[in-house]
Amino acid sequence: MDWDAPALTSFVADLSFRHLCCYGAGIAGNAFAFVLFVSPLPTFKRIVRNGSTEQFSCTPYIYSLLNCLICMWYGLPFVSYGVVLVATVNSIGAVFQLAYTAVFIAFADAKQRLKVSALLAAVFLVFGLIVFVSLALLDHKARQVFVGYLSVASLVCMFASPMSIVNLVIRTKSVEYMPFYLSLSMFLMSASFVIYGVLLGDGFIYIPNGIGTILGIVQLLLYAYIRKGSSEEAKLPLLITHT
Repeated sequence: MDWDAPALTSFVADLSFRHLCCYGAGIAGNAFAFVLFVSPLPTFKRIVRNGSTEQFSCTPYIYSLLNCLICMWYGLPFVSYGVVLVATVNSIGAVFQLAYTAVFIAFADAKQRLKVSALLAAVFLVFGLIVFVSLALLDHKARQVFVGYLSVASLVCMFASPMSIVNLVIRTKSVEYMPFYLSLSMFLMSASFVIYGVLLGDGFIYIPNGIGTILGIVQLLLYAYIRKGSSEEAKLPLLITHT
């Protein structure tokens, strides 16, 4: 194919703009994910302050750790080329989840400490098995497909987990258990990685994050609806409000 100078310049400019948009979306996704990663800090400050895990559960952090490890592995060159921002965001996430789990183990009672330690060992065992199978038994293309499907399944489960909170919000007609900025951050993170995945042409990135974007929109719409209903109810006369 012959290229004249103006056509070649235009092609290079379009390619550079595409790469700029791609990496811009990936960096934005990393930033919004960081907001989600630090959101449990008040809970763990309370655990440290009180010297007890009280009624808190460590299961979500254990599962998030496994999810981050799988997605980090997918983003590394051993599995996929050119998706380094997937590896960075999930490596940071894995560090946070591991730190939260360590704090939980340190302040849990003996029974909880044993249970969480066993779950943590299981996470590393499963991740080690995934790494072994993908490196020892699969070539690079099959490895990407294998780990890609695992990351999709893991991400979809993670994005679907807040639906129990959605049910609670609908039942109680209160958004107390669904903080607005967390829902907004999840939506923006997912939308950013949808753009990142689309520009890279990687369905293992944009499909699960597309589902996450839709679920994020559902949460934001529900938040707006419940808050609007609460505001309108608050404006009614006292007798009408309680009938």
